[in-house]
Amino acid sequence: MSSQPASTPASGSFDVIVIGSGPGGYVAAIRAAQLGLTTAIVEKDPQLGGTCLHRGCIPTKALLHTADLLEEMKDARMVGINLGSVDLDPKGVQAYKRKVVLKLAKGVEFLMKKNLVTVFAGLGKLAGPRSVSVTAADGTVTTLSAGKGVIVATGSVPRSLPGIEIDGEATITSDHILELQEVPKSLVVMGAGAVGVEFASIYSRFGSKVTIVELLPRVLPVEDAEVSAELATAFRRRGINVQTSTKITQTAKTNEGLVLTAVSESGVTSTIQAEKLLVAVGRRPVTSGIGLEEAGVVTDRGFIKVDEFMRTSVEGVYAIGDVVPTPALAHVASQEGIVAVEHMAGAPARPINYDRVPGCTYGSPEVGSVGLTEATARERGFDVVTGKFPLPPLGKVQILGAREGFIKIVAEKKYDEILGVHIVGPHATELIGEACVALQAEMTVEELVRTIHAHPTVSEGMKEAAEAVYGHAIHGG
Repeated sequence: MSSQPASTPASGSFDVIVIGSGPGGYVAAIRAAQLGLTTAIVEKDPQLGGTCLHRGCIPTKALLHTADLLEEMKDARMVGINLGSVDLDPKGVQAYKRKVVLKLAKGVEFLMKKNLVTVFAGLGKLAGPRSVSVTAADGTVTTLSAGKGVIVATGSVPRSLPGIEIDGEATITSDHILELQEVPKSLVVMGAGAVGVEFASIYSRFGSKVTIVELLPRVLPVEDAEVSAELATAFRRRGINVQTSTKITQTAKTNEGLVLTAVSESGVTSTIQAEKLLVAVGRRPVTSGIGLEEAGVVTDRGFIKVDEFMRTSVEGVYAIGDVVPTPALAHVASQEGIVAVEHMAGAPARPINYDRVPGCTYGSPEVGSVGLTEATARERGFDVVTGKFPLPPLGKVQILGAREGFIKIVAEKKYDEILGVHIVGPHATELIGEACVALQAEMTVEELVRTIHAHPTVSEGMKEAAEAVYGHAIHGG
């Protein structure tokens, strides 16, 4: 792999053109430059970074950090600190969030300059298999050509449901809620995936009366069933009203906000009053209006069909991130960008094993998982054995004041291989990194049992959960 970035071309001809500068697009552009390919990136927004940086991962986690600190400060007397009155400054929260986002956006801009990636501001559109047209804000159109290929990384936007009118005031999406200047007195969150759960966690601690309504039988339905149950219990303990197997069928505006009609799976109808309704029912790919049909790129329900190297049906056109039917996660998009570029450059490219993609939910408590759930492992025919260790008995967890959480290991009985790890509790989104390494290395439970973990740490729970597979957990389980 070349350690020197490519030189900047003098014309509109490049080796690689990337449409979209999110965590998939800008990472792909950097790797292309590192491989010695002349590279251009096209972005329609005023700043680089994409949805993750400006309307997703980063601003949401900034708000969650504020909520975490607020919660700790309110509970400070429990650890011997008297802070007096603790109040939230919503405008200050927004200023902090913007500062973090701007700094990171400047960082992406610097990385483009450092790697000699040419940035084109405007709406990128496929003009052919290896050609991109860029329409600037003033209407000027520039046509670029790509010798190696084009990578489509245009991301996604919030999705709504039929009959739900999003007005940006009473009924809002994740884009709108990130810009709220005041904390609503009451908030209904439609959808209990990662986005809905995180905003419920934020605004309940900011002072809103929060209700989560989920159509499926449990919150975080993609997670292990025991994780979902633990999180629902923790939320109810925190005063969040969780209604699963329930559908919102009607919304009506009032002077105070909204009256929502909800119908349970058993047919029971109820009404919920709320100042605001957050629609968090997923995201849809941005694939219309970017020249896919004209170029002959095959799509399915709005997603671009790709192979294991991220190639589309048209030679020279690749697609990554939220526009393809893989987990809609920033770290997935980044790795897909690397795979696409390395394949494009003729370098050794290793397809992604999506079973080993970590998923994280950054509420309170946190959730982190990687690998197969117990149910999925059984469906695939594995002879499954599990170990589960409750986190509260650990000294570090007691110091942190956490009252719930566990680590669960799903393993294959015959060969002792770890198939999945599922964590709910303090620092779960950091702890899951160890589990990712374990799965990537195809570790056995025994190897994890014999790995010494430092005391006192939350990570001790990983060894204890491994011991629990054999029924040997020291502190319980």
